[in-house]
Amino acid sequence: MFLQVEKISKRYNQNNDHWILQDINFEQKHHQKIALSGASGAGKTTLLKIIAGWEQPDAGNVYFKGNKVKGPDEQLLPGHKGIAFLSQHFELWNNYTIAEILDYNNQLEKQAAETLFAICRIEHLLHRKTNEVSGGERQRVALARLLIMQPQLIILDEPFSNLDFDHKQILKTVLAEIAQNQELNFIMASHDPMDTLPWVDTIVILENGHIIQQGSPHEIYYHPVNTYSAGLFGDFNIIPASMAALLALQSTNAQSTDNFILRPHQIELHPHSNGLITGTVKEVQFLGSYDMIVVHTSQAGDLKVMEQHTTLQPGNQVTVTLKNQPIISF
Repeated sequence: MFLQVEKISKRYNQNNDHWILQDINFEQKHHQKIALSGASGAGKTTLLKIIAGWEQPDAGNVYFKGNKVKGPDEQLLPGHKGIAFLSQHFELWNNYTIAEILDYNNQLEKQAAETLFAICRIEHLLHRKTNEVSGGERQRVALARLLIMQPQLIILDEPFSNLDFDHKQILKTVLAEIAQNQELNFIMASHDPMDTLPWVDTIVILENGHIIQQGSPHEIYYHPVNTYSAGLFGDFNIIPASMAALLALQSTNAQSTDNFILRPHQIELHPHSNGLITGTVKEVQFLGSYDMIVVHTSQAGDLKVMEQHTTLQPGNQVTVTLKNQPIISF
């Protein structure tokens, strides 16, 4: 196994029983991309630091290619040479050119380094000083600085958090090309579902220091274990069990008390009010490529419905039906 995280626990401090992480277990296979997802304070950054060898766990171990990853209490210099960690609070030395920073730890031949710099879109920045590059450019330089040390696992802590749209798209392209060309493993923490759903193989969800769910992006999106998991990946509607029969919803575990979760794109609206479930359009929000319609129903309260280029207006009476989509019950 490429990476094993076994029974990792971490307290806020040694004088109390308030846990940042408790009994964390998961594995990573070769060439697998994993995302950690969770609300602020869920323990994502602490877990990433422990995996990278930058923070000492209070219990449990991390094994990288069969060998234990030592924490800072177990070795003089923290970190692991096969694991690169890009913090969301990274720094670049002042008064140095980008080339000088990259040359310091470069373990690549000249041609390989030039190829890497081209992939990272920084070849035109090499002769600039660190105070002459933008935030997005600094992020790519910091990533290149890690990659020239030839790690096998890249750990990214909220890599897109402070980037504008253009620089975020460039960095996403860079990471995709690195994953394809370098055949590296990645673990990334992000709060934005659009950063994780299209890119990773597995998502691990943390809540209050515990793993509550892990699975493929499709499984996490369509089969969340609770409303917390559902809410991390976009808007959703809760359909009470009493309303399920009206929409022909069927639970996967056949419990009559199940509530259901429907994503906005799983509901369809019809511009008339002669169906089993009817409502009134409260609001229409233009969101670029689609409209989000808020419909008030007597059976389920307000529902969010996604449509492209709707002609509905606030005050319109509508019938609510179900599209042919996977259904979530919990």
